[in-house]
Amino acid sequence: MTSPLPESAIDRDQRIGLQRIRDFLKVRTSYDVLPLSFRLIIFDTSLLVKKSLTILTQNGIVSAPLWDSKTSTFAGLLTTSDYINLIQYYWQNPDAVNRIDQFKLNSLRDIERAIGVSPLETASIHPLKPLYEACRRMLETRARRIPLVDIDDETGRPMVVSVVTQYRILKFVAVNVHETQYLRKPLRHLKLGTYKDLVTANMETTVFELIHKLVNYNISSVPILNSDGVVTNVFEAVDVITLIKGANYDELNLNVGEALQKRPDEFPGIYTCSIDDRLDTIFDTIRKSRVHRFVVIDEDSRLVGVLTLSDILEYILLEGEGDDSKTE
Repeated sequence: MTSPLPESAIDRDQRIGLQRIRDFLKVRTSYDVLPLSFRLIIFDTSLLVKKSLTILTQNGIVSAPLWDSKTSTFAGLLTTSDYINLIQYYWQNPDAVNRIDQFKLNSLRDIERAIGVSPLETASIHPLKPLYEACRRMLETRARRIPLVDIDDETGRPMVVSVVTQYRILKFVAVNVHETQYLRKPLRHLKLGTYKDLVTANMETTVFELIHKLVNYNISSVPILNSDGVVTNVFEAVDVITLIKGANYDELNLNVGEALQKRPDEFPGIYTCSIDDRLDTIFDTIRKSRVHRFVVIDEDSRLVGVLTLSDILEYILLEGEGDDSKTE
């Protein structure tokens, strides 16, 4: 029986870096991630879908917790996926377009059942639970954000405190955990990201076609390529909200090139990396910039893969988990 190979210095640093991150997440709470002051917008489930779109675009947000005032309970999280479900319903039931303006948020469940998709995200966590638990809950439910729900001391009823996103958690780690610098293995050795069966489109693809791709493959973005396979842009699920604000569903017939011209001026742009970039430099970018994904490209800017924040979160929480054969 051969003895295991000794642990290399880079493997040891990688393991220690991951352990420091996990230790940090286990002693900090979701409250710690929140800024000193913030604004929280909550939608009552009786609000018209059309009005919710207006409020989201006016405030530059893409999701909001839902509250059922009749039962005084948390009713889930409204996200871009719910509006995409509405578009799918409209596509399957074109005669219903005149009624869409009258749909209320509490009718979204009926729409979900009608088109056979997953119901609204209802996962939540207490803000004083360890941040590690919030991360695990997000991975279990495939959610990119999770509401923090406390209990009011006086009434004993649930109370939505805020919403924590994957980006905010990873930035919190990047800012506070020095040992992210230990994560010096390149992406090609980590099996981190998606590199096969990538879903793509071009500037002539219609938005309707792209929405079907987002739904059918359960993804939140589609890289846009030119005829040489060079990445020229990325269409994101949140781009749909900009197009349908004011309930102008005719905008969905635009092609990608026309749709991307309607992005707000504050759009942060797309972020790229190479297969040889290391996780420490990825965390450095997250610390400095508002990033939601990285498009992995080669030296000629051709598409190689896609690295999402979900991929990174899953890696730092689960990589090597249960392997107790090595100790620091």
